[in-house]
This record gives sequence, structure tokens and C-alpha cells, in this order.
Amino acid sequence: MILRVAADGCTDVAGVIGDPVAHSLSPLLHNAAYEAAGLNWTYVAFHVRHGLASQAVDAMRSLGIRGLSVTMPHKEAVVDAADIATPSVRALGAANCLKLDSEGRVVAHNTDGDGFVNSYERHGDSIVGKSIAVIGAGGAARSVIEACGRAGAKSVMVINRSRDRADRAAALAGDVGCVVEPASAGMADIIVNATPVGMEASPGMPLDPALLSSTQTAIDLIYHPLETPWLHACARRGLNTENGLMMLLHQAAIQFTLWTGADAPIDAMSAAYAEKAG
Repeated sequence: MILRVAADGCTDVAGVIGDPVAHSLSPLLHNAAYEAAGLNWTYVAFHVRHGLASQAVDAMRSLGIRGLSVTMPHKEAVVDAADIATPSVRALGAANCLKLDSEGRVVAHNTDGDGFVNSYERHGDSIVGKSIAVIGAGGAARSVIEACGRAGAKSVMVINRSRDRADRAAALAGDVGCVVEPASAGMADIIVNATPVGMEASPGMPLDPALLSSTQTAIDLIYHPLETPWLHACARRGLNTENGLMMLLHQAAIQFTLWTGADAPIDAMSAAYAEKAG
């Protein structure tokens, strides 16, 4: 399948902002969805440098951009720049999705956490009753922590260098949230790397793989590269591993429906990536 997205004067525009953003697979997924759904929409990547998130939000209003996905480092900055923030966004202090409503207001949403839960349950499993360890306390980490607590996790353990940020993040999971030392990750059913450590610009290991065992699942929210050194090391220790592609797919599906009002053609979105990956 070759995607042909021909824009005209009636085309609705959406996109993703980030720094960097050239690696993003979001244009591939969303444009595949628009084509499959027969919608006159197009989705592009906008390189917005750090510190310029508010100008990107202004551009939504002035240019009529219908929706923006938001990736690092703008997830926190866009909250203040938006006109309205959902209760979830206010609790998290971060947004990964902006929608221009019918009155020209920019509304901040967060689809990361529900995308994570949906991606896990897509495999026929459930977060209910699971013990989750989340590495990090940034925007993506907080969304996963909050969603796992809401989805019925038995415990949500937060591992982060800053105790103050870790405490605030753990509180998002309610009574099941707690802050732990890295060694406690060995007690979790699922360990999630929600930091940028492992990307080309941030080399290293977010957690010592020697703390983990083959009975656990390691999920890295990074998808560029597809297999980080940490995931590779975890796989060698016998852990079940998953990169960030499934979460990306399912949070994008939520955004698609939020912007267009149509059901997301998840199979078409997944197939577009599979074809590109060869």
C-alpha cells in the first residue's frame, strides 16, 4: 500500500510537534487511518524547537489546524498555552494531544496512558491485578502511572532520581501508588521505561537489567530505535519485551477518534507500519 494524501482547499490538517520530530511515525499512522476511513485529512510533522510550544498553539488557532500530537519536550508547556485542559491533563500537568474545537479554542488532552493500557490489553492480557514498576516521573511516565492506577493495577511503583517528583507521580495512581528503590523492580510483573534513556541522544540504561528476571515483562516506551540497549539486555535475560510502537498506535487511535469523531481503523494503521518495516 502506498499512501497518497492529496491536500486541497477543503483538507483538514493535523500534525505532531516535537524536538526532534523527524523520526516520528505518527504521520505514517494517521495518514493511513485517514486514507482507510476515506477522510480528506492530512497529517504532517512540525519541528518546533524547545521553548516555542506556545507559538505552535497560537498557530493552531490562526491556521485552523484541527489537531496536534505533542511529543518531547513540549508536553508540559502546551498545557498553559491551551485554552482548556481536561481534568486528566490538569492532574498530570502534561498533554500529548491538542484539539481545536468548534469555537476556535485549543483543548489539551492526554491519550498516552489509555493508549498504554489499550496496547497491553490488545494482546489479550489485562492490567487488572498486575504490579507495575514505572521508571521516570515525566509527562509520559505520569500518564502511564495514572492510567494503570485507574485500570485496576495491584500496585504502581515509581522509580525516579528526584524523590519529590516521584512522590507527586506516585500519588496519581491513588492508594496503589508508591515510590521504591530500583532494586524493587524485581518484584513487578511489568517494568516500564518512561524516560528518554536509550534514545540515540540519551545513551545508557534506565535500570540495571541484572535486577530483573525471566518471569517479568519489560516495556520501553521508546520506539526509535526499535530495540534499545536496555530492551536487548532484558531479552537476553529471558524477559518478554515490547517497544513503544503498540502504545504509539493505540494512543494515536484515540487521537484520531477525538479529532474526527470516527472509529479508528487500527488494522490499517498497524498494516501501514508493518509494510514500512518490511
